[in-house]
Amino acid sequence: MEHLLLAAPIAVPVLFWAVYHYHKDRHLPEPVGYLAFTFALGIAAAWFSTALYSGLGFVGLRFDAGYLADTNTWALLAYSLLAIGPIEELAKLLPFLIFVLRFKDFDEPMDGIIYASFIALGYAAIENWQYLEYLTTTEALARGFASPVIHILFASIWGHWIGRAYLAGRSIVPATIASLAIAAGLHGLYDFVVILNPRLGLPIAALLILAMWLWRLKVLRAMHKAASQER
Repeated sequence: MEHLLLAAPIAVPVLFWAVYHYHKDRHLPEPVGYLAFTFALGIAAAWFSTALYSGLGFVGLRFDAGYLADTNTWALLAYSLLAIGPIEELAKLLPFLIFVLRFKDFDEPMDGIIYASFIALGYAAIENWQYLEYLTTTEALARGFASPVIHILFASIWGHWIGRAYLAGRSIVPATIASLAIAAGLHGLYDFVVILNPRLGLPIAALLILAMWLWRLKVLRAMHKAASQER
């Protein structure tokens, strides 16, 4: 029972967002097995991300972001934009490129966002688990719901652009480079403002997340409308 209670701040938000995205894909839902496998890919991506961070240590480029926030603002900005954002988004993107685009059921534009979101859910679950021992129950619950949203939004950028290019029969290279750069940049900027000054940074970060959420809603609504017209 104690282990179940410990896992609740992670499991409940993951289940909520998984059901939410399955409902969003109701016009042509993806097989549950594919979604579960994609979630597992996100878990693997989180461990790969940890390995990439460790790799920075071997070349002397692994820093404590909290320490940088207290000592060198510009160094924190550089670390956020050149390390945190790129590492975490690349770790999530690679399984999308290697596995997800080969799914036979990847057949409509919305699939890019849906599968990218499930990778993000798996990633966020492991990330939250790694932070669990340092948080109070209230903090764990707050992070449990917030972290998946943040990772989902950033992943939706490259999931959307790459998915559209792939289904249109175009080269995915330009879309991959551009969308990864945007997602990694926004991710790094988000972490920078939150780590630098949580009290002042959180409202700014919240506005960024709100803007991205509204963009995502607009894209999903347009896709739903197009799918309904086709049927």
